[in-house]
Order: sequence, then C-alpha cells, then structure tokens
Amino acid sequence: MIQGQAPLIVALGGTQRPQSSSASALRFCLEEAERLGARTRLFSGSDIELPHYDPAKPERTDIARRFIDAMREADGVILASPGYHGGVSGLVKNALDYLEDTAKDQRPYLTARAVGCIAAAAGWQAGGPVLAGLRAVVHSLRGWPTPLGVQLNTATPMFNLAGGCLDAAAESQLKLMTAQVLEFALMEHEARRPAMSSQAHG
Repeated sequence: MIQGQAPLIVALGGTQRPQSSSASALRFCLEEAERLGARTRLFSGSDIELPHYDPAKPERTDIARRFIDAMREADGVILASPGYHGGVSGLVKNALDYLEDTAKDQRPYLTARAVGCIAAAAGWQAGGPVLAGLRAVVHSLRGWPTPLGVQLNTATPMFNLAGGCLDAAAESQLKLMTAQVLEFALMEHEARRPAMSSQAHG
C-alpha cells in the first residue's frame, strides 16, 4: 500500500454462476470495504477460470497475470468458496495455487495480510470443513486468517438480486469480518511505515 493511498482489498472466489451465494457474499463484503474507505478488486467466475496450475509452464494468460498482479498489490484479501463435496472448490483452489508465482517476491504469497474466509453451503455439514480448509490454506500461504470466519447456510436464499443480505446474522458477521480485514491492513501499513521511510532516505 502506498502511503496516503487507500488500502486495496482483493476478493477471490465464488462459482461460474454469477448469482451464486459465495460470489454475492464477496460483492457484499467489497461494498462494505468501499464504505469503510478501501479500494477493491473482485475475481470471481470467469475471472478465475484459469488453466490448471503447472509450475513447469511459466506462460500465463492475461487473466492470470491480472490476478497475480492484484494479489501482489493487495493489502487484505477475502476468500469465499462453495462447499463442494465437503471441500474447497477446485476453481478457488486452482486460483490460489497461482500464488506460487510470488514465491520469490519480497512479500511472497499472502505474507502479512489479513484474509477473511467465507464458506457457503446448502446446510451446515459442509460449511465447517470448507471454512477450516480455507483457513489452513491461508496459514500455509503465510497469511493471517481473521478472528471471525463466516459460514453461510444457503439452504434458504441469503441475498436478493440487488445484492442485499437477507439474513441479519450473516450480514452482521460479513460486515465484522470485512472490518477486521481492513483494520489489520491499516495496522500493518502503520507498522511498515518506519521501514519504508528509512528505505526512501537510505
């Protein structure tokens, strides 16, 4: 994050279906992040229809390059996955695998970034494992899962066509999780400011 510039929150996930609950949750969170003063980017549906990640093939599509560049710039991240057979969807996991391209960066993977995690499933059984799976991936990528992760039981509609949340408890949790991502992003920037200042005058 550049000093004086609003933090960038990048959201990743959803399905190929535009009105999926997981994609709607991401859009809801980004609207809240913008209300709180952040810049935002969303990668969902066709934005993450990437070739299967293969570290032996360095060629990248334009979509993959845009995604990787945004993740490099991100000050905070929000992930959302549907519960597919009790686990994180292949679409989301494959996109996260592309973060291996940042392995040799000064700030690799999700280092020093808060990551909010959302699991959306038609029932409670799949939500827990999916949320735990997302948080485990974030830990492996050196990120900081927010204290609150959100499970959405989509057995009943959660969002209307305008993007509003139909469940008061879910709305409260999504807003709180988004605030935690943004709060950590601002704290991390303040902590890095002395180092950035010394480098600028070194």
